[in-house]
Amino acid sequence: MVLEIYLDLFSQPCRSVYIFAKKNGVPFEYKSVSLLAGEQYGEEFGKINVLRKAPAIRDGDFCLAESVAIMTYLAEKYKTPDHWFPADLQKRAQVNEYLSWQHSAMRPHGSKIFWLKFNTSFIVVLNQDLDGTLKLFEEKFLQDRPFIVGDQISLADLVAIVEIMQPVGAGLDVFETRPKLSAWRDRVRDAIGAELFDEAHQGILSSQESAKSMDSSKLQHFKARILKKFL
Repeated sequence: MVLEIYLDLFSQPCRSVYIFAKKNGVPFEYKSVSLLAGEQYGEEFGKINVLRKAPAIRDGDFCLAESVAIMTYLAEKYKTPDHWFPADLQKRAQVNEYLSWQHSAMRPHGSKIFWLKFNTSFIVVLNQDLDGTLKLFEEKFLQDRPFIVGDQISLADLVAIVEIMQPVGAGLDVFETRPKLSAWRDRVRDAIGAELFDEAHQGILSSQESAKSMDSSKLQHFKARILKKFL
């Protein structure tokens, strides 16, 4: 049975899994799940992931959720190049350090800016939290290295870039005044491949235009869910 990966590319974790699988030639069947439409709550998806979240995979009789768990599983199963999830104890620890930190730091701040600016008609002042997080990212995790763990891209860089691109989809160019961050973004894009990078982010970068043609009743319902989550 072909590996099935359930994805919605508006989601940062989904983009990281998609890019990782495509970049490393993992054979898989793309299964689209619209989180906005609530397809994760359907009966069939519940059989794949009772947590009702994407991404998720089905590999034969084995099902797995959570993007980091999925990518490390794929890295081990398909013997991807070592730089993604290094065998070296300390380098792997550095990757894990970032992956552990980003859940409560990078992810919520970028997501808040994207969803609140994307879904509401008023401006919410969130830039300060994101600025502080990006400053920490540069000083603690990136420092003066080309990538988070030295000279080659890793899962840490991949997870970081999809999160940092999220507010860009809301019209906030976080790279404009940050030359170090911008140069790192360019290196990550080159390492992934410009075509794959741009393909994965095409939806999020055109999201403001997509919202104009979205059913207003569906958007209003989704606004209420977003405001309840983030405010």
